[in-house]
Amino acid sequence: MCFALGLVLIVRGGDRFVDAAAWMAAASGIPPFIIGATVVSVATTLPEILVSLIAALSGHTEMAAGNAIGSVTANTALILALSVIFLPGRIDRVRYLPKTLLLIAGLLTLWAMGLSGVLTPPGSMGLFVLFVLFVCENLYSAKAERRGDTEAAVTADRRTVVKNLLFFLLGAGEIILGSRLLVDNGTLIARDILHIDERIVSLTMVAVGTSLPELVTAIGAIIKRRAAITAGNILGANIIDVLLILPLCALSQGGTLAVSRSTLWIDLPFCLLATLVTLVPTVIRGRFSRVQGFLALALYLMYILFLFIKD
Repeated sequence: MCFALGLVLIVRGGDRFVDAAAWMAAASGIPPFIIGATVVSVATTLPEILVSLIAALSGHTEMAAGNAIGSVTANTALILALSVIFLPGRIDRVRYLPKTLLLIAGLLTLWAMGLSGVLTPPGSMGLFVLFVLFVCENLYSAKAERRGDTEAAVTADRRTVVKNLLFFLLGAGEIILGSRLLVDNGTLIARDILHIDERIVSLTMVAVGTSLPELVTAIGAIIKRRAAITAGNILGANIIDVLLILPLCALSQGGTLAVSRSTLWIDLPFCLLATLVTLVPTVIRGRFSRVQGFLALALYLMYILFLFIKD
């Protein structure tokens, strides 16, 4: 019950927080393209950031890494796959190629650094450098697209300011409380009820739960028949999951983060495989196909089944 309540709080809080953060940034005079490239992209992954950080600080390092990696896998092989099945479409290859390469480079860097059993400070620094490159590329691309556009004004009367400030604080509070409930009760479910490894809970229930904002966005994009929105949102969220969350978790642990053999030889390779299947052919051809969606979804179901059978 508390686990489900945590999910509800994260989804509701995330929606309020993103809207309020975007409005506050716009009202302060920050250009819209910077809002989209920084404030909103980080805000939509706040559930994953907080869940992983809370898990790491609580000593549940497998849940911390599992949530980040599991979120990338769920985003790619479940949410993006469903979107592609229902709405295959074209993308701008030039726009998505740098981000795809950064995500793949991040996963390969994480795997290589994890061979020693821990994500070390140099490895975390390498991931963070890739994240900085992502932010710079994102801002440059967005600025080029927005060049010459007029910026929309936002209402900034007292009532609207108070409303958005309250939503910002309420949303942040709901996400923090929901994240705490998700970690505590996810651990309880794994240990006392299902009697399975907390890594599996973090890779499945927790990861899918913290990815619900991306799922809601995907459903909205399908209804509006705008496939590129889902692809862009998921690609950005995945990059933040790998290049920002894991270094932050390592920092919270004194600079290192344990990487289990199961994570190294099962979870990361599958995550990389799902990424290659869904993104590389798309960047090459400039479009998604339903075959990719069905293949990625089949791989995801096989992966989940393997996790529970192996346990």
